[in-house]
Amino acid sequence: MIKLVNGLFHNDQQSKKELCDFIMSTDRLSIGPECAKFEQSFADYQGRSHCVLFNSGSSANLALIQALINLEIIKVGEQAGFSALTWATNVMPLIQLGLKPAPIDVSATSLNVSSATLTDALDKEPGIKLLFLTNLLGFCDDIDVIKDVCSERGITLIEDNCESLGSVYKGTKLGSWGLASTFSFFVGHHMSTIEGGAVCTDSSELNLMLRLVRDHGWDRNLPDDAKQDIRKKNNTSEDMLANFTFYELGYNLRPTEITGFLGNQQLKYIDAAVKQRHKNFLRLSKAIGSNPDLVSLDFSHLELVSNMAMPLIGKSAEIKNEYMSAFTQAGVELRPLLGGSIPDQPFYRKIFGNTATLKNAHDLNNQGFYFPNNDDLTEANVAQLESVIRASEPVPA
Repeated sequence: MIKLVNGLFHNDQQSKKELCDFIMSTDRLSIGPECAKFEQSFADYQGRSHCVLFNSGSSANLALIQALINLEIIKVGEQAGFSALTWATNVMPLIQLGLKPAPIDVSATSLNVSSATLTDALDKEPGIKLLFLTNLLGFCDDIDVIKDVCSERGITLIEDNCESLGSVYKGTKLGSWGLASTFSFFVGHHMSTIEGGAVCTDSSELNLMLRLVRDHGWDRNLPDDAKQDIRKKNNTSEDMLANFTFYELGYNLRPTEITGFLGNQQLKYIDAAVKQRHKNFLRLSKAIGSNPDLVSLDFSHLELVSNMAMPLIGKSAEIKNEYMSAFTQAGVELRPLLGGSIPDQPFYRKIFGNTATLKNAHDLNNQGFYFPNNDDLTEANVAQLESVIRASEPVPA
């Protein structure tokens, strides 16, 4: 079987051994130096000033929205635009924290919000103050123009980059275009810390607020200078109670040292993994482009495509079903396009009823799915996938 993920980790057996050795040798498993080391290393990798590590990508989303509210960058009751084709826990924090979600349709050829679909949405919802943009499955649209539109209209731009680690647009990695970006290190993603996630930003103010939100709203995991500043500002006495003073609305979303250790270990392999995913992507995209039954996505504007998995879009729902059957018969693991069109999901309709039709997101959900593109695919695996895409006789597994 060709699986979406071939093992728990890069260099799986050696990584497991190193993890066991770490657990046996350490005297600390709660958040500590391994987490701090990873935060610095991942910020450097992403080209950002700061990284805050969390226990999951979904927690990173929740913490980011809460931090923006705490800082009054956005306010409860304001409208928050989001990519209609995305994951549920991108949208749920918007609802849970009192924002008014405004779904924005995606481009049929990029799977992502474009400046055109954004401006169309802004014509209908001019009050949008936040845009939570999803860089879906390694792709983006004209995110530089989107950034300009947001800047001109006073909209805060943030990115979900959970599925696009390493993708590059106009010399800049995706996840480095907005005020902040979220990442997931769940086992099915580019690198695994089992569970885990992060927020990256260049804003020192947001970095500190994220750390408060992550840790109950207290200051224990702030740098010493920031800790002294917040205690002075709030007239906190320097006694035992200082460690139990809560300054902001927060949660317990902390990672463990296992998360940090695995992040440090797995980050060593990420450049090679991204390079292999891009190589696979180019081959599989060429096969898709040769099949008139399938939609060829536009990636000409991207310098490097590093997707969590490979999307396949049929020109009808019937074609999609035929190819899902062919892939399944060939022993290939499949998934839908993330959470699909979120306004069509039961939780969303339960709250908001039937919303305006988002044609592209709806059609892509009905006509698409994704299949494996991981860096462990063998030459035989890629050849088999190409064969199924071209609708020829599958190569035996």
